[in-house]
Amino acid sequence: MLNLPIQDYHQLLEKKQFTLKMGKVSQVTGLIIKVEGLDAFIGEVCEINIKSNGKRVLSEVVGFVENTVLLMPLDELEGIGPGCLVRPTGKAFQVDVSDAMLGKTFDGLGRPLNGEAADNGNPVAVHRAPPDPFTRRRIAEVMATGIQAIDGVLTVGEGQRMGIFAGSGVGKSTLLGMIARNCQADVIVIGLVGERGREVNEFIENDLGPEGYKKSVVVCATSDTPPLVRLKGAYVATAIAEYFRDQGKKVVLMMDSVTRVAMAQREIGLATGEPPTTKGYTPSVFTTLPKLLERSGMAQTGSITAFYTVLVEGDDMNEPIADAVRGILDGHIILSRKIASENQYPAIDIQNSLSRLMKEIVPDQHYQLAGKLKENMAIYADSKDLIDVGAYRKGSNPIVDEAVLNHKPIRNFLKQSVDEKVSYPQTIEQLHELFERTSRIS
Repeated sequence: MLNLPIQDYHQLLEKKQFTLKMGKVSQVTGLIIKVEGLDAFIGEVCEINIKSNGKRVLSEVVGFVENTVLLMPLDELEGIGPGCLVRPTGKAFQVDVSDAMLGKTFDGLGRPLNGEAADNGNPVAVHRAPPDPFTRRRIAEVMATGIQAIDGVLTVGEGQRMGIFAGSGVGKSTLLGMIARNCQADVIVIGLVGERGREVNEFIENDLGPEGYKKSVVVCATSDTPPLVRLKGAYVATAIAEYFRDQGKKVVLMMDSVTRVAMAQREIGLATGEPPTTKGYTPSVFTTLPKLLERSGMAQTGSITAFYTVLVEGDDMNEPIADAVRGILDGHIILSRKIASENQYPAIDIQNSLSRLMKEIVPDQHYQLAGKLKENMAIYADSKDLIDVGAYRKGSNPIVDEAVLNHKPIRNFLKQSVDEKVSYPQTIEQLHELFERTSRIS
């Protein structure tokens, strides 16, 4: 007879689990499903079996109260009742990613929309750590957006993370669409979080266009979906962008909007018993934001240049979410309702906007010309009241004279129609011509 390694078999039997322990639904309060008798970990995906129709509802473990496990649904709650069996899957939420995702739209859980069949991709965890700071490459190359005001005065680098701050209806989505159509990227990943349902097709057809959609992946979690799905939509979009980045591609990630991601996290936090703090936002909101936003940027291979929109309440740029996001990102583009009311689009408030990395990625002459443009705008703004009432007399101050002379050409330089694309070399050339013309006249 053969000598069997009995001890090894015993060790294997002790480690292997041959039974599956399931829990039972004991209570549903608001968005929280309380389950008794379940062994699970935070972030684990569970399946709730509905008795009436045999359907399985996906949910995620979001907390514990003594021996009671708190779940939050990734689907609708209808049909769940006392005694429904809950099966743990033993793994956290994952999404299948592949090259076949280009030119398609997915829901907040990464499932195809428009009746498209799901592709067999590589499953990846949606919650991942940001790249190691010591392995990130430095940002050294310009990422041209095709928008003159940004490329000329707020130049963005490949791998930079920019915030677009504005109130409602000032043109955030339109600006994102212009960047998506015109930017020099291999892949564009767009996360529409908390958007109105009607705006999804409008964004794809009008703002993105057929050419932009071909190289894009759209992840859409509309405002009617559960808060956990809206939150997952942001993580799914980031995970897809990381997949293409790891292939060495130049990726642009757009998320509209971070404010609604924060609101979804607030709903989850309040439902699990977190205390509200600043303006009702829970502490977990301010720990979630850096974990999400730090995942974009440069890596060892490839890059994710990110544009995150922030919906500011009452046009208050210092409200909690705007303030927190501005401190994390590498620059901010502020859209002004006042500038938009003057029929100037994109309605970028150049004087209050900033690209933290512009000085490191553009030549000194370009940086000085951008500074001169901002300086001219500031001088004109300070003297505007005197000029408008006719109290300023030409020749009394040569600096103000130059600002008045440059005012209209600068406005024309910053104005751009939605369908217009201006290449980066053209932008630099026009910026040079703007001040060369002034020096000739003076």
